[in-house]
Amino acid sequence: MTAANNTPASSSSSQAYGEAWYWDNRYTHDPSTFDWYQKYASLSPLIRLYAPRHHPILVVGCGNSAFSEGMVEDGYDEVVNVDISSVVIEAMQNKYSTCPHLKYMMMDVRDMSAFGRGTFAAVIDKGTLDSLLCGHNSRDNAAKMLEEVWRVLKDKGVYILITYGSPVYRLSLLKELNWTTKLHVIGKHQSENSSNWSRELTAPVPLDVNGSFSEAVGMNAVVHYIYVCIKDDSSGKSEEA
Repeated sequence: MTAANNTPASSSSSQAYGEAWYWDNRYTHDPSTFDWYQKYASLSPLIRLYAPRHHPILVVGCGNSAFSEGMVEDGYDEVVNVDISSVVIEAMQNKYSTCPHLKYMMMDVRDMSAFGRGTFAAVIDKGTLDSLLCGHNSRDNAAKMLEEVWRVLKDKGVYILITYGSPVYRLSLLKELNWTTKLHVIGKHQSENSSNWSRELTAPVPLDVNGSFSEAVGMNAVVHYIYVCIKDDSSGKSEEA
């Protein structure tokens, strides 16, 4: 999954974001490489901070992004990429056929049963949850995805969600699972000069005891929000056998 611009589409097209046919059609007509929201270079300090290099990493909704290639070039051993589009997965399998560190699989993030429980040290999501939230049955589909992300993560594994969704819209969704959540913020790369957000990327934005902002992001700041959600199996979240 990816898109040809950095803002969520409006109207009926966005409602098909959870459907394979939409992305198959999109990648058939526009196969050019594109990174949703942010490129690896801009996020690499945060990825290095939370995602261990020598453990399997999962990138959901990978599309035809060069993000995972950037991770491998930065020393990551095993980056598994999934997408609902068979068209883009076939293209990426062909493109990286000689790179053993990259694996591409067609998969719906709402059902990742091909992976066992506790397979990955980190799951990285640039816009996939956002896409599901644009479509039909958005809340149910988002909940299914998050349950699957939780399941495939190791204990103390991290779900790194890069999104346009502010805490008022995303934290309530994330609270349905017992994550320990940290918030980071980054200026949108195409508008960094106009953003009034200057906080260091690796410095978390403080959240209060209710998980809400205790530090304001300026109303005119053009930013992406990054939620680093740490799985804790001792937190009381039950999983079916």
